[in-house]
Amino acid sequence: MNQTIRQLLDTADLLLTDTDEPATSTAATASRCRGAAFALRVALESAVADRLTAHRAPRAIREGTQRAAFLWLRGGAEAGAARRAKAVWSQLCLGCHYHQYEIGPTEDQVRAWHTEVAVLVALLAR
Repeated sequence: MNQTIRQLLDTADLLLTDTDEPATSTAATASRCRGAAFALRVALESAVADRLTAHRAPRAIREGTQRAAFLWLRGGAEAGAARRAKAVWSQLCLGCHYHQYEIGPTEDQVRAWHTEVAVLVALLAR
């Protein structure tokens, strides 16, 4: 795992850590959760990019869309890990986007994503 990925996972962890402040507003909690989701998504994308580079993926795949990267990942990593990575990436993308009619991801959801991303980063680093 490279240093950037470690820092992104740590950033997500800090955003999810309860502060010693009195009860924060729902908006502040939602913003922290969305920020943590962004950090986790970038960490996962970086781990996939590292895997693509290590397995000499074509330049068009490395510099193309994330959709192309996850399709190529099926051949460059264990099938189960590739499926899990695509699934959690899709969930993180939904959690990162702001919609007026949604509150955003909950702390429990983001914690579950954090656990899954940490496992996947380790699997992809092998």
